[in-house]
Amino acid sequence: MRLPAVCFALLTLFALPAFAESLPRAIYVDPPDDPHAPARMEVLHIPSGGLQINGIAYVAGGTGRHPAVLLLHGMPGNEKNLDLAQAMRRAGWTVVAINYRGTWGSPGAFHFSQVLEDAGAALAYLRAPETAARLGIDPKRIALVGHSMGGWASAHVLTQDTGLLGAALISPADIARIGKDSRDAALAFVEDDRETVAETATETLADEMVAHADDWQLPPLAPKLADSRVLVLYSGDVFKHDAEKLIDAMKATKTKKLTVGYTATDHAWSDHRIALQAQVINWLEALPAK
Repeated sequence: MRLPAVCFALLTLFALPAFAESLPRAIYVDPPDDPHAPARMEVLHIPSGGLQINGIAYVAGGTGRHPAVLLLHGMPGNEKNLDLAQAMRRAGWTVVAINYRGTWGSPGAFHFSQVLEDAGAALAYLRAPETAARLGIDPKRIALVGHSMGGWASAHVLTQDTGLLGAALISPADIARIGKDSRDAALAFVEDDRETVAETATETLADEMVAHADDWQLPPLAPKLADSRVLVLYSGDVFKHDAEKLIDAMKATKTKKLTVGYTATDHAWSDHRIALQAQVINWLEALPAK
């Protein structure tokens, strides 16, 4: 016998962990069908640096303009958080995930500096009137969500783009701090799982990290982030201290727009995916309407 939808939802809630009272419905309930404006996926080719990088849009269903999230993956991005993208879409956000130049089939050679450039190019693309109209995006309501290196990039981009709603940093990895530790540390970071990164030598990327050891670090960004809405979700991984140093630096600015959450899990949040989705969606839904 099939259970009615309401009964199923209630049973699901009783089976959820202690934070269930704050669990967004988008975690466990599909949105209403809209035959006139159904949810869909759209392949994107985004101009950046004279090339076109790969992207995918998870377009929210429903008429009118939707808020949007630019989702930035890490290095190399084995965990792309596409389950999170689906959950954010169920919550009414159109989500665009990109692959930086030289990663996961996007053309060109990979460089850390181009991660920041590609994120900026993607934002410009989404705000272009023709793109915003086609995807049903409200160009005044765009937020960043970045994981690992994507969290590092999100923090930097947020300091440069005052039109964003804010940024959620998931287990942010401070690329510059690694370069400042030592060139060997930078080499080890780049070499780990670099099979998806095209054309650029490991040594070249490590040298780039070392060269920008002072101007790319996260804690010095704190004063520029003080007036921005920032969510830092960090885990018990090798980058825990990177997040803690950024959090401490931001708290020192007396900002009232910082939200912090710690979860004892790995860098990919492998056994806390629902908790991750819940925290990100709750933060997104608390952002101002305009």
